[in-house]
Amino acid sequence: MKKTLTAVLLSLTLAAPVMAKDIAGVKYPDTATVNGKELKLNGVGLRKKAIFKVYTVGLYVETPTKDATALLNADEIKRVRMYMKRDLKKEQITEAIENGFKKNAGANLPKLQDRLNTFKSAIPAEVKEGQELILTYVPGKGTNVQVSGGQSIDVEGKDFADALLSVWLGKDPVDDGLKDGMLGKED
Repeated sequence: MKKTLTAVLLSLTLAAPVMAKDIAGVKYPDTATVNGKELKLNGVGLRKKAIFKVYTVGLYVETPTKDATALLNADEIKRVRMYMKRDLKKEQITEAIENGFKKNAGANLPKLQDRLNTFKSAIPAEVKEGQELILTYVPGKGTNVQVSGGQSIDVEGKDFADALLSVWLGKDPVDDGLKDGMLGKED
């Protein structure tokens, strides 16, 4: 009986999604709802450059996993919620994203370039500390790019969404520690 109870408790612990997290003073709830579906917080991370905190990020998915490849391959709703920890100019954000595309999209970059340009056009001239950038992929619709207090645009294609998520979760991520955090591996 004791072994059975231990096994049941262990299986529940291993299957449980990440609970609400606080990172660098930003609280990420354990769920987010998109198109009537409840997404679970997969993990959170902090992007630092040198000694500066740049942004925090929370990754929400339908099916939590610590496997980046499985996450990228899944054709399900995914949301990246970025909270700015400092003021950033448009060029700083778009250059970082474009560099991540170049490192991870490889031969697909030319066919993604027009959509990458559309994405970049959604970023305002300056994103202030405390503002959020929310990227939501919905199968069959594409990726919605929304800046708090700014415009919202849609960029079509799962291939674009995969390349965008690869900036953080790909083979050559912008920050290995951030990737581990988004995958829930930091614990």
